[in-house]
Amino acid sequence: MTTTTDGSTGATLPSRAAAATETALTTPEAAGTPQAAAEAVRRATDFLLARQNAEGWWKGDLETNVTMDAEDLLLRQFLGISDEATTRAAALFIRAEQREDGTWATFHGGPGDLSTTIEAYVALRLAGDAPDAPHMARASAWIREQGGIAASRVFTRIWLALFGWWKWEDLPELPPELIWLPTWMPLNIYDFGCWARQTIVPLTIVFAKRPVRPAPFPLDELHTDPDRPSPPRPLAPATSWDGLFQRLDKALHAFRKVAPKRVRRAAMNTAARWIIERQENDGCWGGIQPPAVYSIIALHLLGYDLNHPVMRAGLESLDRFTVWREDGSRMVEACQSPVWDTCLAVTALADAGLPADHPQLVKAADWLLGEQVVRPGDWAVRRPGLPPGGWAFEFHNDNYPDVDDTAEVILALRRVRHHDPERVDRAVGRGVRWNLGMQSRNGAWGAFDVDNTSPFPNRLPFCDFGEVIDPPSADVTAHVVEMLAAEGLAHDPRTRRGIAWLLAEQEPDGSWFGRWGVNYLYGTGSVVPALIAAGLPGSHPAIRRAVAWLERVQNDDGGWGEDLRSYKEPRKWSGRGASTASQTAWALMALLAAGERDSRAVERGVQWLVATQREDGSWDEPYFTGTGFPWDFSINYHLYRQVFPLTALGRYLHGGPATARRTAEPPVVSSRAEAGGS
Repeated sequence: MTTTTDGSTGATLPSRAAAATETALTTPEAAGTPQAAAEAVRRATDFLLARQNAEGWWKGDLETNVTMDAEDLLLRQFLGISDEATTRAAALFIRAEQREDGTWATFHGGPGDLSTTIEAYVALRLAGDAPDAPHMARASAWIREQGGIAASRVFTRIWLALFGWWKWEDLPELPPELIWLPTWMPLNIYDFGCWARQTIVPLTIVFAKRPVRPAPFPLDELHTDPDRPSPPRPLAPATSWDGLFQRLDKALHAFRKVAPKRVRRAAMNTAARWIIERQENDGCWGGIQPPAVYSIIALHLLGYDLNHPVMRAGLESLDRFTVWREDGSRMVEACQSPVWDTCLAVTALADAGLPADHPQLVKAADWLLGEQVVRPGDWAVRRPGLPPGGWAFEFHNDNYPDVDDTAEVILALRRVRHHDPERVDRAVGRGVRWNLGMQSRNGAWGAFDVDNTSPFPNRLPFCDFGEVIDPPSADVTAHVVEMLAAEGLAHDPRTRRGIAWLLAEQEPDGSWFGRWGVNYLYGTGSVVPALIAAGLPGSHPAIRRAVAWLERVQNDDGGWGEDLRSYKEPRKWSGRGASTASQTAWALMALLAAGERDSRAVERGVQWLVATQREDGSWDEPYFTGTGFPWDFSINYHLYRQVFPLTALGRYLHGGPATARRTAEPPVVSSRAEAGGS
């Protein structure tokens, strides 16, 4: 079990943005001077240093939405391991997140979400809340207005099917024989992004078994018509993609009735071996909660009892995703981000002017060096000749290191004067080689896999829960380009291909799309510093268009903000939203890299950051600025509000990142397999 790790009380703090904005606007000289910025940097540095773990890492709470907590309770109910204390604490958190209209949203300030509201409602029923209680009645009425359970996503209906609240035959089919499809065939498991792959494989076992535990109560109040809970849906035209995959699903349902039992049993056993081989040393799967939950259910259905070492370790790993708050509630993290948080914290502290040999930076570098992944994972299916050397996001995730973390860790390590520089050079060399080898055919980089761009997985009726493939993105590609430039490879042909891809991906308004952060502010804040680091002048037309866009979307209070609705309605919401500390910092990082330090836009942005800083050196940010799946799954990284403002203010005071000079040449990539075929 863990407590909050970011220095907060665990409760959402009241925003001081309004009062701070008034201060910033009424006293610009006091808030906008370099002296005031320097004092803000000092306080922020002290705040961040005080929150480093004794082992050298930083980790802020990773807040998502209440489906994590609801599904945790449903899992415990399914396995028969519910306990009163856990249920009470989870219910306390879920109730606190309910909106006045009775719904639950997927991000702060967002609209009610049907599937999230259904899962939260069911969890509270498990906790003993009566269906006629006012808060429950509001929720169920809204659910019915939105179409009831029948209109919810597939994953919600899977959870309900486990208890007989929904019929398995009314769900899309997912056969375990999928595990046998060769990698050249469409819809093989490696056509899916790693997060979807880790979830789908155990679910093939669940779908084959179709288990039903006795429902502790009915859910008639969540149907528009309890006598007809699953009204038939018309098929799309057979000539359309949707129509084709709907008919494929019907064929798979028919195949289920005639599938030889020996074949099906063998497929499930193959899937089970695949699952167990990918369990991490801490008992989790992929360092994220959903695959762990479904893997535990799948193995349990195959006869693994809860005391089996695999199951026991898996259940214990889920406990480590729990954040206990001072008010007695508990929040379940979907994931934990220590490697990501640590490398960003190192970069922020270095930008703030902390000496490169500061003991806490050296300790952080030591910890990061120990986290390098030096064995192959699933990425090697597409890159079998590439030696390992990346970093993952989490404490334990050797199967799925990612390109983004690897680039940012290398940039951070180069900011530290380590007592064993040769060790750093070796680690950096392995990381550079691995990132170069993970370049996709189009010259850009995805997060976890190479060329994970099949158009088919997203078409499956089953895949309505968010992004299920991992195509290259501007923000990841930018971080790799920035890292390669810092390593003296700005003119390498592979780097130039990445730059060309980034330039081609610029939006007409001058921004870049943000895949892993919200949204165009994150993409632009990532790409502009990378292009400048790679040698593009500040006068380049792409840079000037980006600067003009950032100036155009700056808020009246001097900050920047972007609502998650920009993923759904970019014309309306691109670069628009309440000012936040992290998004203001991203805009400033781009403008400073472009040479705009003395501009009025930068001055006003710095004023906003200085004025909104809290007395303890931190910033308040209830808004979600991180992205898991664009729109469908949003993240509030609690450390973003600390590291990015410190980075921006540090660069305002001291200039751009003074990346350490390379001390060793990165290994030469000698084969097309290692070079990613480029």
